[in-house]
Amino acid sequence: MKKIMMSFIMLLTTVALFAQTDPIIGKWENPSGEGRVEIYKKGDKFFGKLYWLKFPNNEAGQPKKDIKNPDKALQSRNVQGLEILNNFDKDGNTYVDGKIYDPKSGKTYSCKMTLKGDKLDIRGYVGVSLLGRTETWKRIN
Repeated sequence: MKKIMMSFIMLLTTVALFAQTDPIIGKWENPSGEGRVEIYKKGDKFFGKLYWLKFPNNEAGQPKKDIKNPDKALQSRNVQGLEILNNFDKDGNTYVDGKIYDPKSGKTYSCKMTLKGDKLDIRGYVGVSLLGRTETWKRIN
């Protein structure tokens, strides 16, 4: 009976280890505190949705729209709820080959993310990573 119980405990421990989520998954806040993004996994890629805005409404009190988007068909969608991080692959503590969309400018940039504990360096760039900008987001609960 002890052998069966030990085998069962080892099986549960193994399942628990494999079931752990990736450390990047969760909620993150940008440096200005104006927006929060939830990062999640779909298939083997990572994505992020802008789930909270400090100021979700425009001057008229209506939800902010994606008016800067170069695609006219997308300009009527709400900014809150946009998937702004797309198609990242994991490479150690770095997430690469993804895109980040900036609803303030309507531009999409190549992007890589580097996890450093409860901080996440987001580097958006055009062409090569040297031509870009880095922001550090903090994890929130």
